[in-house]
Amino acid sequence: SKGKTMADQKKANSPSATRKRKKSSTEKIFGDGIMAHGYTGVPNIMIRAQARLGLNPAQFNILVQLLSYYIEPDRPPYPPKRHLLERTGMSEATLKKHLKALEQAGFIEREQQYTSAGDFGSNIYHMKGLVAKLRKLVPGFDKEREEREESRRKSERPNARRNSVAKAAP
Repeated sequence: SKGKTMADQKKANSPSATRKRKKSSTEKIFGDGIMAHGYTGVPNIMIRAQARLGLNPAQFNILVQLLSYYIEPDRPPYPPKRHLLERTGMSEATLKKHLKALEQAGFIEREQQYTSAGDFGSNIYHMKGLVAKLRKLVPGFDKEREEREESRRKSERPNARRNSVAKAAP
């Protein structure tokens, strides 16, 4: 073990290093072959609030495609337009129309990049607007969760509903 310290060797031989990590439910559902190609984090609030956010299916798809390129928080996605066209199956005109609508609605902000030769490069897609819109939805989703949990608690306890009505009666 040339170049390794005693501490490195101990870590490598520790039970936690040799113990297999438990598979997530996503890994169990899709399997190793699919998961080996990665996955995209899409907040459930975004999925559940698609209509509330005013996103049509094409716009939602574009945002998910952009999120798949968003790997580092300090490095906004900058996919080539041709990749977005290939992935979504949209025409160039349709993609442009939806990107413009997403920008006007404040979900994204496009920043044009230039190559070293001065030609147009890929756009950088800043997603701060999307994040801000989702953050505004959190209190409402928190309230909905509390209401669901309270309803579940009442249904799990016999007579809970009758008792809560009796307490509320004057």
